[in-house]
Amino acid sequence: MITVLLADDHIVMRQGLRALIDSQADLQVVGEASNGHEALEMIQQKKPAVSVLDLMMPGLSGLEVTRQVWRISPVLILSMHADEAYVIEALRKGASGYVLKDATANELIQAIRIVASGQRYLSSPFSERAISAYIQRVKTGSLEPYDTLTTREREILQLVAEGRNSAEIAQRLSISPRTVEAHRASLNRKLDIHSQADLIRLAMKKGLLPLDK
Repeated sequence: MITVLLADDHIVMRQGLRALIDSQADLQVVGEASNGHEALEMIQQKKPAVSVLDLMMPGLSGLEVTRQVWRISPVLILSMHADEAYVIEALRKGASGYVLKDATANELIQAIRIVASGQRYLSSPFSERAISAYIQRVKTGSLEPYDTLTTREREILQLVAEGRNSAEIAQRLSISPRTVEAHRASLNRKLDIHSQADLIRLAMKKGLLPLDK
């Protein structure tokens, strides 16, 4: 039996996915998460055979969750964004697959089975050869400044990009506003960011916000 965890902030989407997956004799949904933090915790607890994660989720993006759990559970990113930059970033974070939300039900089921078997799956619009070549170049190169951020700095970067102020972030993460400001100063220094506009552009480039925001 292939166990599957679903993470999407839209309950209707999760319900539809669950009904589809549970209708297969060899697949079973073992948990649902409505945001990145819930997904991270549930994956660590349940260790599903495949984690199907929405690319854009509040708090922690699907990409950030992937970065933290890909060694525990193979990740299949489910996204509405048919932009190769998102696919590349997902693979860099450790994702095993990337499927568009307008894919057929059969394609999604096939993708889950392929990822569970240890192989990689990409929706048909994407070039496996080009992406593989890019990933190889990345692996042999030096770290980008973004890759040096701590997990907490990545959380704060996403929340700032979503428009939350330091007080809201402090409440969300159960830390003090002063600590939030210290992390913001650190990530700004590492990324050489000097304005909110620069931060938003980086967040879109890294798949933390939609490109058309």
